Amino acid sequence: MLSSEDLQFFLTVAAARSLAEAARTLNVTPPAVTQRLAGLEKRLGARLIERTGRHTALTDEGDLLVARGRRICAELGLLADDLGSRRRVIAGHLRVLAPLGFGRRYVAPAVARVRRDYPEVTATLTCSDRPGRFAEDSWDVMVHIGELRDSSLIMQRIASNRRILCAAPSYLRRHPAPVRPQDLRAHECIALRENDEDVTLWRFAGPRGDIANVRIAPVLASTEGAVVHDWAVAGMGIMVRSEWDVAADLGAGRLVALLPEWRLPDADVIALLPSREARSARTSHFLECLRAEVQAHPWSPPG
Repeated sequence: MLSSEDLQFFLTVAAARSLAEAARTLNVTPPAVTQRLAGLEKRLGARLIERTGRHTALTDEGDLLVARGRRICAELGLLADDLGSRRRVIAGHLRVLAPLGFGRRYVAPAVARVRRDYPEVTATLTCSDRPGRFAEDSWDVMVHIGELRDSSLIMQRIASNRRILCAAPSYLRRHPAPVRPQDLRAHECIALRENDEDVTLWRFAGPRGDIANVRIAPVLASTEGAVVHDWAVAGMGIMVRSEWDVAADLGAGRLVALLPEWRLPDADVIALLPSREARSARTSHFLECLRAEVQAHPWSPPG
């Protein structure tokens, strides 16, 4: 009646704020999600999700399916590990959770490489602007960028990553470049809303250890990093962005680093693993592939 693919599908839908968001995560159309969900509900004879406008809420039956489905998927993964180890092969289903932009550019190729190397491994990559909303038992590896708040998870550092204040030359031709962090209050700033962080408070550390916290009033904001990036390159304002995303633009002159003597908090790329996945062969190989992917396309601080 239910397959593991059905469970993975519903867990993704349940974690999303809307069916449209679930469709983006699954890389299908919203009607396809609606149709598959309706078919699942018909087979089970129960309504799993209540639709209220653009948002969704789980029914009691939906809550039950999520709770039991997570445990079943986790057990299936452990079973695949045990069977694979007896045959000395890497097999099973790998579930990776990653930020949107970094996930597309670096994580997706690493997942594809795992699949090429080990055909008995299947994988699901979920890219989200708020990966922290997903329950721990719904993923095997979470790729995280930025401040880490949960120290109970196993952490593996993948790469260093600075945050850089920058703007396009066209913007700087219209506005004098800031000479100190406080000057940003008079500038047109662009904010990226992600990870439920306080994105309008920009924190700087000076060359002599002095601290400057600046509350900006963004003229533009988005939950999509690519949108914020494109706005800045088009000269729409000043942004704070990871060096993995802007190193090429800085090198080509499409963006200019500002306040070089002031440093923003680093946002290293790390992999988080629940303890149950610490020794999974497919997880270990994925981490090796991810490190190789990052090293093949290195970013470096502007100089």
